[in-house]
Amino acid sequence: MRSPLWSPSQQQINSSVLHEFMALVKTRTGHDFKDYDALWQWSVRDKEIFWDLVWDFCGVIGDKGTRVLDDNGGQMFGAQFFPDASLNYAENLLQSRDDGCAMIFRDEQGVESQITRGQLYDDVSRWQQAMTACGVGAGDRVAGYMPNMMETITAALAAISLGAVWSSASPDFGVQGVVDRFGQIEPKLLITVDGYYYNGKVIDVLGKVRDIQPQLKGLVSTIVVPFAGSDLEVSALPNTQSADDFIGEYTPSDIVFTRVAFNHPLFIMFSSGTTGAPKCIVHGHGGTLLQHLKEHQLQSNIKSGDKVFYFTTCGWMMWNWLVSALSSNATLLLFDGSPFYPDGNVLWDYTSAHECMLFGTSAKYIEAMKTNDIVPKKTHDLSHLRAMTSTGSPLVPSSFDYVYDAVKSDLHLASISGGTDIVSCFLLGNPVSPVYRGEIQCAGLGMALDVFDDDGTSTRESSGEMVCTQPFPSMPVSFWNDVDGARYREAYFDRFDNIWCHGDWIEKTENSGFIIHGRSDATLNPGGVRIGTAELYGQVEKIFAVQDCVAIGQNWEEDVRIILFVILNEGCTLDDDLIKEIKTQIRKGASPRHVPAKIIAVSDIPRTKSGKITEIAVRDVVMGRPIKNVEALANPEALDLYRDLEELRS
Repeated sequence: MRSPLWSPSQQQINSSVLHEFMALVKTRTGHDFKDYDALWQWSVRDKEIFWDLVWDFCGVIGDKGTRVLDDNGGQMFGAQFFPDASLNYAENLLQSRDDGCAMIFRDEQGVESQITRGQLYDDVSRWQQAMTACGVGAGDRVAGYMPNMMETITAALAAISLGAVWSSASPDFGVQGVVDRFGQIEPKLLITVDGYYYNGKVIDVLGKVRDIQPQLKGLVSTIVVPFAGSDLEVSALPNTQSADDFIGEYTPSDIVFTRVAFNHPLFIMFSSGTTGAPKCIVHGHGGTLLQHLKEHQLQSNIKSGDKVFYFTTCGWMMWNWLVSALSSNATLLLFDGSPFYPDGNVLWDYTSAHECMLFGTSAKYIEAMKTNDIVPKKTHDLSHLRAMTSTGSPLVPSSFDYVYDAVKSDLHLASISGGTDIVSCFLLGNPVSPVYRGEIQCAGLGMALDVFDDDGTSTRESSGEMVCTQPFPSMPVSFWNDVDGARYREAYFDRFDNIWCHGDWIEKTENSGFIIHGRSDATLNPGGVRIGTAELYGQVEKIFAVQDCVAIGQNWEEDVRIILFVILNEGCTLDDDLIKEIKTQIRKGASPRHVPAKIIAVSDIPRTKSGKITEIAVRDVVMGRPIKNVEALANPEALDLYRDLEELRS
């Protein structure tokens, strides 16, 4: 067994929130667990007792009810935790009204603002009153097309306090990308900004909002938060007003929180598949709150008063994860803009100045730091930094080395993995176990994670499909407009009977840790942002010169890059002008994240006998993997067109 890169001291273990929880487990059940692995085994074996204790330990506000789990005789699909409970997510985040700092925000220009918990409560009260006057109630959708700023969280909590459902997208999404998402859920209110900052530039938003509004059925009003400015006036848009006008006549008062069922819709999030529009994944009040409390306090050791930072946009589930830290009485550090403007120290300047305890980011950002020779430990006071989390894509071994060499040697580095599908983590860290190079520390408590081979047999001998064999609270409540649950079943339960199959290819290590080797399905994952090929194809179809296309993710320089293969119409050539046209269309119509790193012309695309493009076969050929089920292809000879391509070696 290899030596760990970091091991917690006995004092660190004894002072951890997890150690305190283990003491409660001993008091309540008599079990005296000496290490994390033993606690995990119990948490999935006695899951009802475990989740009941998490509710009590974390102090959830609400009526718990008498039942912990109704799983209809052991069925994962349709299982419900705390089916008799009533609570409100926002009430749990706004339980304190004191002068403690709730949020600090810094924009790319270096301008900071902050509010106390009492001020946040009052702001949410005013927004709630304005929304009520606008007709927003339980079950209505409110959408945010917003940067990661304080007003976004305020508006979200106001909507949620009424039992309405919040959904958000980052303002770098193009018009079609927003319509593909919000158009399905028909929001009553749209909250947006006039513009935002990125890489030293002001990016207009209202111009896109003008094109989005008429495509959102049921939209009653649009509220604009002033931020970076726009060439358009708010008054030029129909049924639109500034945020100041929207809440201006209301004064703070006690918030009446609408308590709802445990599985009442809280967030609608979007995860693209390989066909059709993005899937609208509905997450509930109770499951999201309980899972995040567990991950923040027990797995990440967040304590009352700690300052927590995550570099994220409002289109990534880590934004939702960060917001929930308010329920642990933590202070949120919010940042919006480029992490390398004006230079690569901007995030470290910010978090160091505010004595950040947990610094969360992506594996891609850590790799960029390494490439740019950024060494925060030499330039910043990081004495308050106890933990660093990385997600989005697997954190490679050399990046583990870099963090301990360049950031801090006495640091709990946790590579974490989960996703929009569960608005939380399957794999993450814990503060009482060692960290090994290149490995995720552990499966989350209460998450019955396993590795299956192709036959559906649990395996420790090799890599395989990441699965979860028992229900957990943050399973999606439903997919929006999926009346009979067919799309939900297809997404997670088609591969193995009554087993959640997540689509990641992983292996378990001798240290009880995990290594993720990438996606096992056709979903693209550049920079850790999961992208469905259908969204990309929808933009390419608008290019006259392109007859057909297929996109894959190629492992490249410790990340994933998008490769787009195109079949051109007769007489067309893939020159620089056409490449620029394709990339521009994708950038504007979808988002910058969708833009391929390489575009390559081919003469054929492999398809199944039913005519479906097979991205997985193309990807496996490019990556030198064996091809499964070649007999299912109508034109298997087409695979040779993608083998050993010179263009993909650079």
